[in-house]
Amino acid sequence: MKKKKQQSQPKKEDRPVTLGDMLNQDLMAKLKDTKQQLKAAEDKKIEEEEKRKKEERRLREKNKSFEELLGESSLNWKEFK
Repeated sequence: MKKKKQQSQPKKEDRPVTLGDMLNQDLMAKLKDTKQQLKAAEDKKIEEEEKRKKEERRLREKNKSFEELLGESSLNWKEFK
């Protein structure tokens, strides 16, 4: 019996050339680092925006008049007369 030849598997040269293959490794590393820095800056900006909004809500709540607080209350004040 003859041994069957295995089908030739694709070689590394047969796969499509990607942009990462064309660029040198230093440039790829710089691009990835820049991407991480931009992501970190965006996260920091979002966090600061959330802090600012939380502080605005706190100040707004602090400065409410008695009438506003009474209007928002879920208690039925007529029951206590």
